[in-house]
Amino acid sequence: MRASPGPDDPLRIAWLVYRGNPHCGGQGVYTRYVAREVAALGHEISVLSGQPWPALDDPEQLVPVPGLDLYRQPDPFRVPHVREFRSSVDVREFALMCTAGFPEPWAFCERAYRLLSQRRSDFDLVHDNQALGTGVLRMMREGWPVTATIHHPITVDRELDLAHAQGWRRRLSLWRWYGFLRMQLKVAPQIPRIVTVSESSKRDIASQMGVPAAHMTVVPIGVDENLFRPLPDVARVPGRLMTTASADVPLKGLTILLDALAKVRVERPDAHLVVIGRLKDGSAVPALLDQLGLVDAVEFVTGVSDERIVELYAQAQVAVVPSLYEGFSLPAAEAMACGVPVVATTGGALPEVVGPDGECARTVDPGDPSQLAAMLIEVLGDEQQRARLGEQGRQRVLQRFTWRSHAEGLIDLWRAELAERRDTRAHR
Repeated sequence: MRASPGPDDPLRIAWLVYRGNPHCGGQGVYTRYVAREVAALGHEISVLSGQPWPALDDPEQLVPVPGLDLYRQPDPFRVPHVREFRSSVDVREFALMCTAGFPEPWAFCERAYRLLSQRRSDFDLVHDNQALGTGVLRMMREGWPVTATIHHPITVDRELDLAHAQGWRRRLSLWRWYGFLRMQLKVAPQIPRIVTVSESSKRDIASQMGVPAAHMTVVPIGVDENLFRPLPDVARVPGRLMTTASADVPLKGLTILLDALAKVRVERPDAHLVVIGRLKDGSAVPALLDQLGLVDAVEFVTGVSDERIVELYAQAQVAVVPSLYEGFSLPAAEAMACGVPVVATTGGALPEVVGPDGECARTVDPGDPSQLAAMLIEVLGDEQQRARLGEQGRQRVLQRFTWRSHAEGLIDLWRAELAERRDTRAHR
């Protein structure tokens, strides 16, 4: 590792992301925009990523950290060919998957540690995007400056999944799947500086992961305001609702929205829903759609471009965020940036994103389909309210949530960690 950079020197950052899927989940989106903005501010960032690789604006920033890619589509939980096993990490990763665990964060960090051990002179600091593997601790013990992003504590996901699990076998399987949390709960409190994306996440990370509040800095994430924008030439479709939700993740509240939609259609038969998300094999959602009489009223859209998603927002009369909990909620901010009126719950950090009820969005309690239905009926029936919420929502995003400001906050954090290390060495 080179001598610590001075206060104004460009930084060289190794960014760790254990999976960079650009179309599912937020890690790939987050990594893409951070890499773009950090580079635009004059710094060098190398993205060490496991599969699937992120779609970076500058492909030369990608440093592949290939693993077994055990959860790839369309063959999740696959059995690799024996020739694919190249190390003891591969063997252990596959063995843990076979016992219903989720070893990907651990395995990625071990591989990243081995790669970085051969490149100590190439980077000033390592930043981990919520892998929180034991390999990160090994980096710290060998003198690497390490910081991290924690979007929200995955303990929340675990508790909600367990609360909605049917039967002891499913609960046992979930306990096994979330076994990686024991590792994360050990690693996170030892990282000296952590960025999180909301005050709600900060409180929950402190209480559920044992991370001292003094270790955390809140820097809201952003929206690409030039991509996610109003399209005034695209006509709104009467009764069109839109949401971005993982269909089979209780945290996202899709089943609650479906229950609410069935109630809305009693008064508004034209109400229908477009879901940006994928149904898993064996999902219980199709049966619920049939039970609620919504088979022809709900469309799932996946694998489309960002530009098509913006068009879908432009066609929607209302965007809905029915989540039981959010650490931030990019979909809420993106919908607001598109000028779509938003109806959201108050779960987790959503009030920090959408603001107080009635100013830039309408809000309801999480987990209450009747309350959500009543609010949707009100907003669908009030054109003036929709226009006002759409305009004020976009202004809120432009004023508060940009990727450039998030990148600047990260750089401030990195410089603070490096400066503290310089001061410590100077006083020895």
